[in-house]
Amino acid sequence: MKLNKNITEKNSIFKNWMVILAAILFIILPFIINAYWVDVLFFFGIYALLGLSLNIVLGEVGLFDLGHIGFMAIGAYTTAILNATFGIPIIILLPVSAIAAGAFAWLVCSPIIHLRGDYLCIVTIGMGEIVRLTLNNNPFGITGGPNGVFGIDFPSLGSIFVVDNSTKFYYFIWLIVGLTIIGLVNLQRSRIGRAWNCIREDEIAAEATGIDVRYYKLLAFVLGAGLAGVAGNVYATKLMMVSPESFNFMESCMLFCIVLIGGMGSIPGVLIGAAAISLFPEFFRTFAQYRMLIFGAAMVAMMVFKPGGIWPRKRGAVKFKSLLMKAGDENG
Repeated sequence: MKLNKNITEKNSIFKNWMVILAAILFIILPFIINAYWVDVLFFFGIYALLGLSLNIVLGEVGLFDLGHIGFMAIGAYTTAILNATFGIPIIILLPVSAIAAGAFAWLVCSPIIHLRGDYLCIVTIGMGEIVRLTLNNNPFGITGGPNGVFGIDFPSLGSIFVVDNSTKFYYFIWLIVGLTIIGLVNLQRSRIGRAWNCIREDEIAAEATGIDVRYYKLLAFVLGAGLAGVAGNVYATKLMMVSPESFNFMESCMLFCIVLIGGMGSIPGVLIGAAAISLFPEFFRTFAQYRMLIFGAAMVAMMVFKPGGIWPRKRGAVKFKSLLMKAGDENG
């Protein structure tokens, strides 16, 4: 017993040091690499945030969502329209974009939340495509149609601080990712996280113990969409424009792959998956015409030899039965 405790303490210390070293590395990286790679790492951060947002829905609750990019589009266009048309500051629009995407998720997911497996997957594909096509058709003349919306400002705190170059955007997105990770780690350990795990393992048993399955499923979609909306806000301000083609079905597939490659429910796994999706094309630019072939082969190999992902989440030694009873007691 004492030996196991010592091993656990050593593992905890090792993980803490790894986190500290990773944080130091990310802080100094912009000073030792060129501007191009700083931009690449910025988009790595965008994919990491999107992967974390989808991980709530897919990894924590086990709901198949292949239209998740639509929530990012809602956040991006909310930011673009309100800033370009009404001049509302980007910093204020950061929470507004999250609320808009979350509200949209609640609106469209409420009628379909009872669906499971492939049926839910197909409906979410349609949802994502409807968002893209609606933006493309320029309703009420506010989305700009295929051309999108231009003239988006940089995030700023008045004249005190303006995020107006690649290095500042790099720190901006990774600060958001870091805060998101802290929040999600605490969420996993909360009664909400335990309820999500119970629903993922056995939805019927979870409902039988008093867990409000519909509420917790909908909560996962709303929180995941809110994070995707934040990613859309930062993405729009970095490019200073948005267009419908940035939010196509292939992007949703990429987000799905991020969670599957890294490991469903695993936060470190999501970061690894996001790195694979965003950095892989840059390292193999010489083989650009074979990129999708190599990526597809890697995905097949992953599913065959490591179906749990590169860094699968350790669910702990608590048995499902006791976890279910604990979550049921807390929610009923």
